[in-house]
Amino acid sequence: MTTRFATQEDVRVVYGFINELENTVFDYDTFEKYYFENLENKNNIYLVATDTVKNVIGFCSSHGQILLHHQCMVFEIQELFIATDYRDKKVGRFLLQALEDILKQQGHELLEVTSNKRRTEAHRFYINNGFAESHFKFTKKLG
Repeated sequence: MTTRFATQEDVRVVYGFINELENTVFDYDTFEKYYFENLENKNNIYLVATDTVKNVIGFCSSHGQILLHHQCMVFEIQELFIATDYRDKKVGRFLLQALEDILKQQGHELLEVTSNKRRTEAHRFYINNGFAESHFKFTKKLG
């Protein structure tokens, strides 16, 4: 297993992952547009995990922003998805470690994640990987 930065060529597999993660089918053209834009943003880190024959088996996206209340750049995991056949094989931990290593090499100190309340297995994963339950997140749909 290896990790690498995601590329434009990964868009279709990542699209499938995100649809499965969110249990929906997003408009492909809109997804592709935003995916390509996000790849170009220097404050975003998109990684994929690949198996021994270079098939993409996992995806992790993290967006960074300067937060005044932390007085530094803070990265937040936006999506972390592992293909069904590769779950419970430490692929998620492998991607998370790769992201942490990149952030440390760049001199960053904070990584956050928000997870839907219904994803209790994800909550255990993050806690088991050193994240603390420190915030509540509230969402309001506008319009």
